[in-house]
Amino acid sequence: MSRIQLLNPRLANQIAAGEVVERPSSVIKELLENSLDAGATRVEVDVEDGGIKLMRVRDNGGGIDKSDLPLALSRHATSKIRELDDLEAVATLGFRGEALASISSVARLTLTSNTSDESAGWQVTAEGRDMQAELAPAAHPKGTTVEVRDLFFNTPARRKFLRTEKTEYNHLDDVIKRQALSRFDVAFTLRNNNRAVYSWREASTQIERERRVAQVCGPAFMEQALHIDIERSGLRLWGWVAQPSFNRSQADLQHFYVNGRAIRDKLVGHAVRQAYQDVLYHGRHPAFVLYLEVDPSTVDVNVHPTKHEVRFRDNRRVHDFIFSSLHHALAQVRPGDRLESETEAPEPALSGAAAGEFRQAPMGLAAASHPAGGYQPPGAPAPGAVAEQMRQYGSLHQPFNGGAGYQGQYGGAAAPSATTPMPESEDGEVPPLGYAIAQLKGIYILAENAQGLIIVDMHAAHERITYERMKSAFGQGGLQTQPLLVPESIAVSQKEADCAEEHADTFTQLGFELQRAGPETLLVRQVPALLNRAPVAQLVRDVLSDLIEYGSSERIQQRINELLSTMACHGSVRANRRLTIPEMNALLRDMEATERSGQCNHGRPTWALQSLDELDKLFMRGQ
Repeated sequence: MSRIQLLNPRLANQIAAGEVVERPSSVIKELLENSLDAGATRVEVDVEDGGIKLMRVRDNGGGIDKSDLPLALSRHATSKIRELDDLEAVATLGFRGEALASISSVARLTLTSNTSDESAGWQVTAEGRDMQAELAPAAHPKGTTVEVRDLFFNTPARRKFLRTEKTEYNHLDDVIKRQALSRFDVAFTLRNNNRAVYSWREASTQIERERRVAQVCGPAFMEQALHIDIERSGLRLWGWVAQPSFNRSQADLQHFYVNGRAIRDKLVGHAVRQAYQDVLYHGRHPAFVLYLEVDPSTVDVNVHPTKHEVRFRDNRRVHDFIFSSLHHALAQVRPGDRLESETEAPEPALSGAAAGEFRQAPMGLAAASHPAGGYQPPGAPAPGAVAEQMRQYGSLHQPFNGGAGYQGQYGGAAAPSATTPMPESEDGEVPPLGYAIAQLKGIYILAENAQGLIIVDMHAAHERITYERMKSAFGQGGLQTQPLLVPESIAVSQKEADCAEEHADTFTQLGFELQRAGPETLLVRQVPALLNRAPVAQLVRDVLSDLIEYGSSERIQQRINELLSTMACHGSVRANRRLTIPEMNALLRDMEATERSGQCNHGRPTWALQSLDELDKLFMRGQ
């Protein structure tokens, strides 16, 4: 008896279904992709018992001809590709022709379709036993309806691995939401157990798109989101990224699309993490809804059975584009941008602080209401002592050693008199962070702006200002290198050694001089001066690992930034350091002009707003 046998069609389809159909959400994903590929502008989804009992997807797409209906349930039958060249530039979500065949092998499937509004439709059914499709006429408008009942009814081993109805429904709901974010031009409707869950209309304008994103990701996300749209060198990245202050404990609010296809790619994830590394608190995750548009011929979508992963032809180019785009967008966030969505406090008709009770002097005169020098408790250090902490790092670059403006702002002799009113901005408006009115416990600066009360962590804010200035000065001065008296030998693999030779120019730009001393040996002859005490061998290995995996590496720059961050932390004003009103106002103005000033070097927030409405609620005013 022959030991090698051909699998029967039913068993082959059931094995294939193991790759395509994992749970009800997998079925919904495949059916929705078919509807979108068919040109549908309206998709309706009905489910019962979390999709285990029933899943029905109806669309108004182009439909399927009568002669093609039985073939649609066959394996490797598709209308989306014809030859190999089509596979090299796939522009559709589906292309393998396995979905319907796999689904029909493990469930009772009914496919009804019509290609014209004038003629009757046709229906084909299959129940996963003999795989013989039965064709019959059926009334149906233009489009297609796929009904899937009793998932895994003939494969009990698979059915027992399904979770509770609620869990399966949640997975299914996530799939529909991801597809709803991928196509704003399509209306989506979901009904669960004959109850309407949501109905999203087509979103053609920017406001409508943002409304849909808010419905899917939550209004809090949109309130903290930045809209970006960057195009360069044939690549376009657009969408919404949450400000660092809006972060998550889990990576559960991250949606990334490549040419409309939802993906979870490690190269993309690495680029996003790199962009947020300087502003995100450790252990937290960013939130975003981003769309990358590239030439289909430069991306391979046929690398994973569920098509969740892709492979780019030029990994480094895509990685650097995503990183630089997000890094620049996050750096441009200023306090004024975060406060734009805040409306000015309304004027209540009768009572409340805004009605006139306890009304204070104009903003520009806030500083004048304090005695000269601000509040100075007995034994407070001289103002010049604050700047003295910075001068120890003056040898690093010139601005910290001789910047009269900087030294004068935070405790230098050139600080303006506190009796002089702080001027308003050129257009007469109050600055975003307002004007300082007091200092609390030597830790927080209290300021008044148009919306209410601004609370600033003075050490965290000054730390970010100092850090950004040190990075800028370091970048302008370039990397100072230091030759090693005794070259350090590093044992690496042959692949890593080849990579080091291939990227020799990259290491030179980063301040390293590497020499290959053998098939699996590298010599380090020169390192950046700032990293002379760093674990050079481990750093070089990490950089090589990144170059092999992603085509680029930011580890050396990260290490330098870590050192600058530590120096900035020690060089910033400390707690219990009393500042004068002019010094506090100078710090607020610097925050408004500094990149990433909303977070300190460790990702903690530097300031917060308590609006007048929120303060009124604390004291039940106007109620």
